[in-house]
Amino acid sequence: MPNLTKRDLVMQISKETGITQQDVFTVIQQTLDRITDALASGRDVELRNFGVFEVRLTKSRVGRNPHKPEKDVIIPARATVKFKSGKVMRQRVLLRTDELRTASQKEA
Repeated sequence: MPNLTKRDLVMQISKETGITQQDVFTVIQQTLDRITDALASGRDVELRNFGVFEVRLTKSRVGRNPHKPEKDVIIPARATVKFKSGKVMRQRVLLRTDELRTASQKEA
């Protein structure tokens, strides 16, 4: 099953609502831009029943180059975006548990 792209979203929403693809694209892009702006300015983004995006600081850690394992490399702390799914999303995704379990057992 292929990934869902922004283009796929635009086409589906346009078809379902009758709004032009250009207008739908503009709204989706503006939404993503506002989410990015909020996170970059230190604000969390909460979309009820979907989830919460928040910026967290990862800890500094020691890494190793597999081609030169004798040399340690310090990986500095950095800001990353974390996502915590909302209740509705979590419940809907949970329904795929058995399907994914069966698929992974077939691969093994």
